[in-house]
Amino acid sequence: MAAFGYCRVSDVHQNEDRQMIAMDEHGIPPERVFTDKQSGKDFQRPAYKKLLKKLKSGDLLYIKSIDRLGRNYDEIQNQWRIITKERCVDIVVIDMPLLDTRRGKDLLGTLIADLVLNLLSFVAQNERENIRQRQAEGIAAAKARGIRFGRPIKKPPDDFSILVKKWERGKLLLPDLLEQADLKTATFYNRLRELRTVKKRP
Repeated sequence: MAAFGYCRVSDVHQNEDRQMIAMDEHGIPPERVFTDKQSGKDFQRPAYKKLLKKLKSGDLLYIKSIDRLGRNYDEIQNQWRIITKERCVDIVVIDMPLLDTRRGKDLLGTLIADLVLNLLSFVAQNERENIRQRQAEGIAAAKARGIRFGRPIKKPPDDFSILVKKWERGKLLLPDLLEQADLKTATFYNRLRELRTVKKRP
């Protein structure tokens, strides 16, 4: 029997230290801990796929909490079945002792574990949906306050209108204009459109 660990954080800016500490406390060496920095919406994750290839019958898999496994109710249920039934691997959810498939393999123990898994899977997906809703509401509120998202708008130089006049009169080639204005072609035409719109206003 070999023991493995699986850790997941939602993106590269988050830290998996707490999960790694938990793995170390349970005697899982770092080389047998697989970590993804990716959303839990599905299981198309490189480290998780590598882990599945490593798992063999009789092995043991540790995860810190069920939402580290995933945040999609149906997918969690399916992957749990694949690991425990098809691969015959036991799972220990560190934060939820009732989800330890080494124990309670009788009918009652299985029923309790299934009920807890269903509940926690629901909570994990519900929290993901709440996070998405809060993000959408936050973005909408920020936009209402005039906060812009994405790259900052590249402003033209102060003599942009003079450069444009020279270009329109054939006294300045476009590549030279772009170099002097420090603008890319697409940005130049956007700023040109804005300039002409301003000129048309009464």
